[in-house]
Amino acid sequence: MDSLKLIKIAGAFLVTVLVLMSANFISVYLFHSQVPEKAGFMIEAEENDGHAQETKKAESAYDPIASLLANADLDAGVKVAKKCAPCHTFVKGGKKKVGPNLYDIVNGAMAKTEGFAYSAALKSFAGDKSWDYAALNGFLYKPTKYVKGTAMSFAGLKKTEDRANIIAYLRSLSDNPAPLPAE
Repeated sequence: MDSLKLIKIAGAFLVTVLVLMSANFISVYLFHSQVPEKAGFMIEAEENDGHAQETKKAESAYDPIASLLANADLDAGVKVAKKCAPCHTFVKGGKKKVGPNLYDIVNGAMAKTEGFAYSAALKSFAGDKSWDYAALNGFLYKPTKYVKGTAMSFAGLKKTEDRANIIAYLRSLSDNPAPLPAE
């Protein structure tokens, strides 16, 4: 390597260093920021009592449907139920699929359909509870949030009208439909 090439390489290196240092000084001048008095951020959190607080938070995430049920659209409920049809049947005496038959489910006992193997999480959650309007509303909003650990992988129905329509449709699937809830 001759000395002229060495001088050119050294010059290029020095010019690069000079450009980078100049860019640094200019950016510090243009984008100067204040150093905060105190490092970090204050995080305010409430004490909670575990499950009761979690249930309250889950219930406040979705709107109640009692006032919508009286005027719910059964045809729209049938359309929404098509999302459930790959896993559930809706006819009296219908066979189980991936999920249990949903005929006469409104006010029916939770996790008690004969011959269906429910997840341990749903059996534990169910106890002596029934699928009343509030339980169906919460479960259909987001099953995995309403019953932690449930095997039902459905994402849920975010629209309040959709939940009211499908619950009204499920209510109609009975020889003796459950009474509508008081508003």
